[in-house]
This record gives sequence, structure tokens and C-alpha cells, in this order.
Amino acid sequence: MVYGKEASRWARSELPYLQYIVVRYNIERSRSRHDTISGMKRLTLSDYQALAEFRFQIRRFLHFSEEAVKKAGLERGQYQLMLAVKGIPAGLRPRIRDLADRMKIRHHSAVELVNRLETGGFVHRSRAQDDRREVLLALTPKGEKVLAELALHHHEELRSAGPELVAALRRIMREGDDSSSQHSAVAHEKVPHDKGSHDKGKTSKHP
Repeated sequence: MVYGKEASRWARSELPYLQYIVVRYNIERSRSRHDTISGMKRLTLSDYQALAEFRFQIRRFLHFSEEAVKKAGLERGQYQLMLAVKGIPAGLRPRIRDLADRMKIRHHSAVELVNRLETGGFVHRSRAQDDRREVLLALTPKGEKVLAELALHHHEELRSAGPELVAALRRIMREGDDSSSQHSAVAHEKVPHDKGSHDKGKTSKHP
């Protein structure tokens, strides 16, 4: 045990070493948290390029969609709601809460979209036959006509731009598969072998 001046001199002499330990600990902790948490791998430059290309292809299609919808005199959300009404899956009713869930928007936002569409003559509300408390939505003839034109334009654009979008998605999947394979191979190489089988018959120099 050291006291007084001896303790102070010891602390000053050991301080750089202690600081080094703290810095190394923080670095290793950071690496563990960001690089290997939950078994996640580090992304390569190629991974980032693949993601950026996929995002660009999606944004290009969305830009086309926004412009087409605007020319039709609608808002983007209004077109999406009309499409959700027309293309609702079997087993679901075109209720506002179901449509809001499929569009991933809040219920009151869906209500506002429906109100504006109803005012414009694109949709109408009606009571369900089996449950008069339920309000169902349906497209009006005007809504059917506008949606048909817009959906056709979107369908044609997807047929045109689709191959590049699919190629970008496949690149992400391919990069992910390649990286996973490499990660597995490296992990396999790092698995320590049983030293017992190699050290049998050897005489230790240490007690």
C-alpha cells in the first residue's frame, strides 16, 4: 500500500497507461456495439451503392407517379386511397380504418382524404347491409374513370422502368448473399481447433 507523495508519484507515472486502457476499452466497446451487435455485418461500399441505386429507382418511379397524379387534379394520397379501395384484398371491407392501415396513415388523415374525394365526386359512403354501423367506401363512375387512366399510366411506367428496379433489388440481394457467405467463411476459419489432438505426446516446459 502506498500513501502520500509516493501515491501521487505512482498515480502520475501510471496515468498514461490508465488513460490508454480507458481509450482502448471505449474503442472496443464501440466496435462491438456498431459492428457485431446481434451478429450484424459491416456494409461494404458495394452494399451502399446497391442501396443507393435501389432508392434512386424507387424515387424515380414515385416522381413519375406524383407528376401523373398532379396532372389528373388529385393529390398523391387521394390516388393511393382510390387504388386501395379498388384493389382491396378479398376478405377485407373498404372501411376507412382498414384503408388507413393498408396505407399506413392515421385514421383521421384517411378521413380527410375521403372527405375531399367525396366532395370531388370520386368516392361515396354507404352503410353495410349486414351491419348498419359500418360505413363502406366505393368509387363513383367519375372515380372509376380517373383511377383507370392513372392506373394504366402507372402500369405502363412499371413495365418500362421495372427491369431496372428489379435489377437494383437483385443487386442488393446478391450483395447480401455474397457478404453473408464471406462472413460465414471467415467465421469458420476463426473457429479454434482442439489443441489437445495436436499437443498429445508433447512435453510441457512449464509445470
